Amino acid sequence: MKPLIILRPAPGAGRTADKAMAMGLAVRLCPLFAAEALACTPPPAGDFDALLVTSAQTVRFGGAALRAYRTLPTYAVGAATAEALREEGFADPVAGDGDASAIAARIAADGHRALLHLSGEAVAPMDAGPLRVTRIPIYRMMPLSCDPLDLSGGVLLVHSAVAGARLAEIVPENQRATCDVVAISPAALAACGSGWGSAQAADAPNDAAVLALARRLCE
Repeated sequence: MKPLIILRPAPGAGRTADKAMAMGLAVRLCPLFAAEALACTPPPAGDFDALLVTSAQTVRFGGAALRAYRTLPTYAVGAATAEALREEGFADPVAGDGDASAIAARIAADGHRALLHLSGEAVAPMDAGPLRVTRIPIYRMMPLSCDPLDLSGGVLLVHSAVAGARLAEIVPENQRATCDVVAISPAALAACGSGWGSAQAADAPNDAAVLALARRLCE
């Protein structure tokens, strides 16, 4: 069995690892980034009619600043982020099942216009449509060192385009053929570059789809 190598940072890496081990996969953690908080002064909640959170890391580092927005209609890009918001006292966050553009369309369809987007320093492109978006970075991802030999022969899980670009930096193209790449989205896959033993994007941007694809490659 090939090892499944999870490249995402904590705490998401731990959640993915638990699911993978429950499937009987041999798991290794090799995070390419670690998150750290940014100093910020978020604006008053009264300036907005909805809140968007596109990462569970935002919830992790938001603290009191995030809790100030619990009265706003709140949207999360996915189920994991919505669950993290519920744990912080957000009563009924709406969870998307696509990318940031998809949840932005849902927010607009619900009639909101002034949107506060709490996020990381780097974000994926988002089609905001009619929304007036104020984005406040709450955290940033700091790159970690990784020996390409630690990745050799594994099935590599890539959870973002930023991680894909970092992976392409770490592993020279002439050393990629022994690795298989499974990415959470076409954008994440494209960022990984070429030369891998195989490279595929999951058919949905979530852990269930990523791990189902990875299992077939590991076995």
